[in-house]
Amino acid sequence: MKTTAFNKIHKSLGGKMVEFAGYEMPIEYKGIKAEHMCVRESVGVFDVSHMGEFWVKGPKAIDLVSRITSNDPRLLSPGQAQYSCFPNGKGGIVDDLLVYCYEPEKYMLVVNAANIDKDWAWVVKQNEEVGAEVENACDDICQLAIQGPKATVVLQKLTDVNLAEVKFYTFTTDKFAGVDDVIISATGYTGAGGFELYFRNDVAEQIWNAIFEAGEEFGIQPIGLAARDTLRLEMGYCLYGNDIDDTTSPLEAGLGWITKFNNGRQFIDRDFLTMQKNEGVTRRLRGFILSERGIPRSGYELANAEGEVIGKVTSGTMSPILSKGIGMGYIAKEYSAFGTQIFVKIRNKIIPAEIVKIPFI
Repeated sequence: MKTTAFNKIHKSLGGKMVEFAGYEMPIEYKGIKAEHMCVRESVGVFDVSHMGEFWVKGPKAIDLVSRITSNDPRLLSPGQAQYSCFPNGKGGIVDDLLVYCYEPEKYMLVVNAANIDKDWAWVVKQNEEVGAEVENACDDICQLAIQGPKATVVLQKLTDVNLAEVKFYTFTTDKFAGVDDVIISATGYTGAGGFELYFRNDVAEQIWNAIFEAGEEFGIQPIGLAARDTLRLEMGYCLYGNDIDDTTSPLEAGLGWITKFNNGRQFIDRDFLTMQKNEGVTRRLRGFILSERGIPRSGYELANAEGEVIGKVTSGTMSPILSKGIGMGYIAKEYSAFGTQIFVKIRNKIIPAEIVKIPFI
């Protein structure tokens, strides 16, 4: 298994290590609920160095990024970031990603760890007709996500950048904890506020220690991947491989807001997605809350009152905030209206649930 620059630190802190996307990563430290609540109420730190980073540079950079992503990167100014996805040419999604506009001819694409090789091959293939400069920088960049309502006050101790002015989905590059050229990005996957930092591998321990010293008074904790999943699910954020994949379109997944048809822009699957937009989809990704005790799991069937299968669960958990079972799943559009009662088949039981708007909290 690959390891991140923080591997020894995770083990020294008692992290329960598991294989994830080819990396040895901490799934939890003190327990999922405790870590979840730490992020919701104070501040926690995630090692997300297993994520992938690609640079796209040169005069053809915007041509390539615009061709391969569903959102419109031409709308970005330097210092802005954008959530997007790679359409796969067959109506599905290669991956979801973040697009950072670093300079007019320099973009950083941040992709999911499990899809790095697939995504890189896809970018290289699509670039054959474009001719941009592309670089796989995955092994050269560390990434930490510092999330929670106290994240700003903790990190402000370590930089002269006015973090209150770094708005959501913008970023800057500056000195942080004595280290030059750290990307400070106001993005995140928890809905609790905070920042993601990108920096060189050789300064990983220095930055980790500085953050934990600065956050000690707020009870800062390291957070594992399990709580990262429950946090994102409470916000209704899609997880690739569960809620979106090569067989799901962004419009089915409720990601029409990152699918832009501006000014006739040509991008992969534009014609198919235009047809879906005009004609509608036959299923929709929806959130639901169980009306009785139970935990919906990925793959469980969704049914109507007559017991007919009308969809399936893609993600589910027990919400630490709501103390109820919550989930997301694809469901036939005639049952997708908010407030509709559906049923989740959990082992030998049929548990009632209600379709709700996301986020759940």
